[in-house]
Amino acid sequence: MFTPKMLARLLGAAALTALPLMGLSQGDSERASLEAESRLPLEDLRSFAKVFEQIRQGYINEVDDSTLLEYAIKGMLQGLDPHSAYLDSRSFDDLQANTTGEFAGLGIEVGVEDDYITIITPMDGTPAERAGLRAGDVILRLSGKSMRGVSLDQAVEKMRGPVGSSVTLTIGRKGHKEPFDVTVKRDKVRVYSVRGEMLEEGYGYLRISQFQLDTGGDLMRAMKKLKKEGELKGLVVDLRNNPGGVLQSSVEVVDAFLEEGLVVYTEGRNESSNLRYSASAGDVTGGAPLVVLINDGSASAAEIVAGALQDHRRAVVMGTDSFGKGSVQTVIPINDERAIKLTTALYFTPKGRSIQAQGIKPDITVERVKVTRMDGRARTTEADLAGHLGNGNGGEESGSEDRKRAKAKQDDWYSRDNQVFEALNVLKGLNLYVRRTPAASEESSAPAAKDQVARIRAEDL
Repeated sequence: MFTPKMLARLLGAAALTALPLMGLSQGDSERASLEAESRLPLEDLRSFAKVFEQIRQGYINEVDDSTLLEYAIKGMLQGLDPHSAYLDSRSFDDLQANTTGEFAGLGIEVGVEDDYITIITPMDGTPAERAGLRAGDVILRLSGKSMRGVSLDQAVEKMRGPVGSSVTLTIGRKGHKEPFDVTVKRDKVRVYSVRGEMLEEGYGYLRISQFQLDTGGDLMRAMKKLKKEGELKGLVVDLRNNPGGVLQSSVEVVDAFLEEGLVVYTEGRNESSNLRYSASAGDVTGGAPLVVLINDGSASAAEIVAGALQDHRRAVVMGTDSFGKGSVQTVIPINDERAIKLTTALYFTPKGRSIQAQGIKPDITVERVKVTRMDGRARTTEADLAGHLGNGNGGEESGSEDRKRAKAKQDDWYSRDNQVFEALNVLKGLNLYVRRTPAASEESSAPAAKDQVARIRAEDL
């Protein structure tokens, strides 16, 4: 049976093990351990010991002491706040997989739409892509079990598994009358947290799904590809449903768009938790206007990025209020297989805003809605009339068929994602006002363009 004295020693030893990892010296740890032991509430420890013994002797099923103590640790951490937690071997492995971006699975980015798990995109070179899965596919069943109402986390867990194992997805696809099955063999997947594409000539789109160890590098690689397609007039940075991740990676993302200035700072009880991160010179966009998209699924590191770019007037933030997780968690290994995730600090935006339980408020609120165009009757244009005169400047004519093709191309984003469509319109509006004058060097022109964007954002929007 555990006595109060034995429990005091046990807790003292645990404190001695964990505190050096939080930035205290060995001497400080020993003193903290002794002080903690002297302050331990003995009456409460006696109550704990009595409950522990009652469970050992009277619970309907026999539970070993090690398991009971593990339950006690879990309960202790769960009682602190929603983000402190005990990580058993499986949870620790999942955390490491999410941080590094490597895991065994199918290789699809998914979201929830109309209560079903929907494929946002199959990742390049993954089992999902090889199996023919497409963006927009709805996963109706997984191994015969309905996926309706299943949470995103539960769906991801079900789709992961050992390399070489297979899973059958029942897919609903637009244009197919009946659902069909696709069997996919799991493999090692490297998830790149950033993907990019051109919305239209001059306007780029970056989707950051989470913040992993190499998100900063992923962003630079995606930007390099976008730049190959021509001059960048504006960029949409999509942080919607981004749950956060590695703090340092969020700093690297902000740094990519700023020439200088504070990015974020943290404050905690221990001096080692009080940190400040600043940007270094160099804007990867050359000062092009930015729009950052957020929603109530944008949390933690995603809010650091949105808040920093908003405070520096470097970007227009659009969408809906973010989640509001403004705390920092430190992962402290207990042994090779287990760890604890402990809230150790709060973070603050460059202007000193705490996002905790409040979130980032967008500069322009745009709800995610389904948009249906109200088309009138087909209209004839001057260019359609027989014997019409040519353009006075020799320019291309714009007939009804030309306009129909242009509208069909635009309809893709208009109907698929109204928030991206509105972000694109804002970027175009900014470019209407920003007058870029020839400069002696790129270094001198980029800050000037950024100042103009900041002024427009503050005064005109």
